[in-house]
Amino acid sequence: MKRVLFAAGLLVLALLAGGCASSDAPSPPTGYQRFEDYRQDTLAWLMRRRTEAGRADPAEAALNAPQEWRPSGPIRGGVLLVHGLGDSPWSFHDLGPVLAEQGFLTRTVLLPGHGTQASDMLGVTLEQWRAVVDEQADLLRRDAGTLYLGGFSTGANLVLDHAYRRQDVAGLLLFSPAFRSSVPLGWLAPALRHVRPWLIDPEPIAQALPVRYGMVPTNGFAQFHRSSQLAQHHLASGPFRQPVFMVLAESDSVVDVAHAARAFHDQFTHPASRLIWYGSHPPRESRMTALPDALPAWRISQFSHMGILFAPDNPLYGQQGSLKLCRNSRDDQAVTACLQGAEVWYSDWGYAEPGKVHARLTFNPYFDQLTRTMVDVLRADASR
Repeated sequence: MKRVLFAAGLLVLALLAGGCASSDAPSPPTGYQRFEDYRQDTLAWLMRRRTEAGRADPAEAALNAPQEWRPSGPIRGGVLLVHGLGDSPWSFHDLGPVLAEQGFLTRTVLLPGHGTQASDMLGVTLEQWRAVVDEQADLLRRDAGTLYLGGFSTGANLVLDHAYRRQDVAGLLLFSPAFRSSVPLGWLAPALRHVRPWLIDPEPIAQALPVRYGMVPTNGFAQFHRSSQLAQHHLASGPFRQPVFMVLAESDSVVDVAHAARAFHDQFTHPASRLIWYGSHPPRESRMTALPDALPAWRISQFSHMGILFAPDNPLYGQQGSLKLCRNSRDDQAVTACLQGAEVWYSDWGYAEPGKVHARLTFNPYFDQLTRTMVDVLRADASR
């Protein structure tokens, strides 16, 4: 009862504070029969939209565009990779080449509302995201035969949805899958989006990251919530019987990792499926590898939601990368110290420890082990 009253109070405050959310921003192009046409036209569209937003850098636009990695030898299958909320195809900059080396024709997509400016997400819908995934999955089926799907966070919900609707998906690669959020009252977002377009007023500095948004409008969270509901509906309908590779960070501030681990145990029943867990309190699961997430030698206090995807030498997010996410909490002093070059430790959002300044962990020291296990799962299905 208290939860309902509190939610009602928030909704009243939003009604008093906000106006209706709307957006006439165009979506990236769709309806293609060739991936290269889709990639080139999307890149041109990105340039136009980013130029309108005062960010006319062709190199940055290219980082946000769909990508393809082709094997040097025979194609043994295709992998379509789908990024998360507020992110971009750059999320798979390090994984794509690894998959291509193993013989997989690997592609990424750009979800509508992404890659340009966060306000372009004000009017986007889950149905638009699903349509892009469906279209590009069908193209990759045609071009590569056997189809695997991979997704990060919200992208994991979208590929799970496609796999449950289409019974020919050979396997899934799920990174920090957001089947259920750990964020309190996230279920309010679908109502709040109509009256409070931004939960927090967007700051210019938060919009300046080259390959992801520093914040997203309320509608983005609303569509993410809808994708989570869809994922939970599919998981409740029965098991997915093909191999699944899943990676979870125990300290993830976005994902209900206990729920995701239960889904792995109960619904991803293939014996070749594997779960990698970063943390000191792993669930009971025989098909799991548990690794510590406190690594003082790397100045890592805990792993993060986004850090698992990137190798330590990633040019943007790596240990010596050009992007350091200092806005990792509401502690203005810590943020300022990080921005001014203080020695930092790494963690997920909001972690604090006396005497240490924390930035967001954006790389994975275990990246090579992650890719070896991922490849083992794909090979197990191929041999079967």
